[in-house]
Amino acid sequence: MRIGIFTDTYPPYINGVSTSIVMLKGALEKLGHQVFIVTVNNENMSYKYEKDVIRIPGIPIGIYDYRLTSIYPIRVINKIKNWNLDVIHSQTEFGIGTFARLFAKQLQIPLVHTYHTMYEDYVHYITKGYFNKEAKKIVEYLTKFYCDKTATELIVPTKKAYDLFKDKYKVDRNVYIIPTGIEVERFYREKFQKKEILNLRKQLSIHETDFVILFVGRLGKEKSVEVLIEGQKEIIKKHKNAKLMIVGDGPDMNYFKDLVSEYQLEKSVIFTGKVSYDKVPLYYQAANVFATASKTETQGLTVIEAMAASLPVIAIDDDSFRIAVVNNLNGYLFEDQLEYVKKVNYLIEHLEVRTSMSKQARISAEKHSSKFFAQSVLEVYQTAIDTSRDSKDKLVGTIEGVIKRGFYEK
Repeated sequence: MRIGIFTDTYPPYINGVSTSIVMLKGALEKLGHQVFIVTVNNENMSYKYEKDVIRIPGIPIGIYDYRLTSIYPIRVINKIKNWNLDVIHSQTEFGIGTFARLFAKQLQIPLVHTYHTMYEDYVHYITKGYFNKEAKKIVEYLTKFYCDKTATELIVPTKKAYDLFKDKYKVDRNVYIIPTGIEVERFYREKFQKKEILNLRKQLSIHETDFVILFVGRLGKEKSVEVLIEGQKEIIKKHKNAKLMIVGDGPDMNYFKDLVSEYQLEKSVIFTGKVSYDKVPLYYQAANVFATASKTETQGLTVIEAMAASLPVIAIDDDSFRIAVVNNLNGYLFEDQLEYVKKVNYLIEHLEVRTSMSKQARISAEKHSSKFFAQSVLEVYQTAIDTSRDSKDKLVGTIEGVIKRGFYEK
């Protein structure tokens, strides 16, 4: 197939969506398909043409580094036409997602859409706390329209997102649950030398006997990192060698740093700041367990990355994590901060349980491999192509029937 992926986020900008697209592109190409990318130019207001990537300028919209694109010159349109795409896969509802829908409709190319973001959890970045209720209604309407009315087929990564469309938005259509895969091999422990892991821990002032709890992600208030920070205050009362390592950057970095200062946790909480895509796997190896309290994920790829790195996971009990975390097997799901603290303390004190969970985490990560994910997505592409072809055949049949009836009536 010749596949066009349209996305508002793509490297060098790094987040869960851009990482999943890089992985999907590579996996599809390994299976013999050609993949082309249409994305945003985050560097400047110019059009950039690479071998199989077109970058379109966009304006910042106030949510992290996201940019919204608008005008598409004839040169861009002609270049995409020359790709002779069999299917378009949009990864965003707005901006370039709008262009994907218009282009698919104009050229009658089947459109597969993946819903990644629970937008209702992010409207406060734009409204600044005003008219949140009204803004959420608008988001609900636009999301339902874009995902239900304009896409040939719809993909979601978890049952949490599936339930959103079926139970809340009352969407009456096929919705495919396909958990996003990752290149699990990047995180395997055997990929790293003990020396480089020890060097990283030394750079971060982590001692050999320290127990490291890891969080990886954007530092926004919706990620609930304060649950881990406040929990750390209780954990070190019993285990002074416990350290919380927070990998990432974001708009609320200073808020979380101030919280650490308020609780006088500077010696037991480490902020690494932004880490490059190729270096992130090493940071997983420097930890003993992975933790997250975020309830705004559609899937939570960092949980799968942690498992691939053989880390037990301690995650808030949320639909987005239940697809990966199995209680008492590869980690724990917790209800509140008190339970979180208990689970961390238990794993610190029980090496044999931690070792068993580590092995199970690695096994669990295998079913989220990039190859399995790509094969599942390909099946949806083929369904979209077949559905589109059937619709065209019905249309042609209807037109021919009208012509014949008109001829014989004459």
